[in-house]
Amino acid sequence: MNRKATTMFLTDLLEESLQDRKYYAKEVTLDYGTAHPKRVDLIQFIPAGVTCVSDIEKGEFICYEIKSCVNDVYSGNGLRFYGEQNYMVTTMETYKELMDDLREDKFWKYLKENYPESNNNVGIMVPIPTHINLKDVREIYEEFKNPTPLEADTSWKLYKIIPSRQSSRKRPMNELLLCMLRSKHRN
Repeated sequence: MNRKATTMFLTDLLEESLQDRKYYAKEVTLDYGTAHPKRVDLIQFIPAGVTCVSDIEKGEFICYEIKSCVNDVYSGNGLRFYGEQNYMVTTMETYKELMDDLREDKFWKYLKENYPESNNNVGIMVPIPTHINLKDVREIYEEFKNPTPLEADTSWKLYKIIPSRQSSRKRPMNELLLCMLRSKHRN
């Protein structure tokens, strides 16, 4: 699968996984109208509830950046993480290639140097076939060792291979919601 097709596959799979949580927008531009606008692939908003103002104000944002390969990770095309939780969505093969960079801090240094405003609490999600039992560590490890090709005729789900830690958000809720709304109107 080429880079563009892989990106589309990951985007579609992420959107499918968010269907029960409808509050999200793709290609969200922050700092719109400035000399340095910033685009996030997808931002999701999860309110604590929807019946009162305080539930909405207690909501949290999750930012997702979709990366089809290691070159995409280091391409300069965005690793913008502004939420309480943040995920890079990539393939198992890309995750395996990035493991040394993650362990040896190359990725984290790159993130800090090139995207200093980004949160450094980032998890990683990868697609795995739906038949894999997430409670069976051996099955997950086998998928890690021998990833199923994305072209395989199977159904997929996203797996948090590295969960995001909860962290503080620096951008105000109103700004992020406005940017999400602007993105929805633009599409």
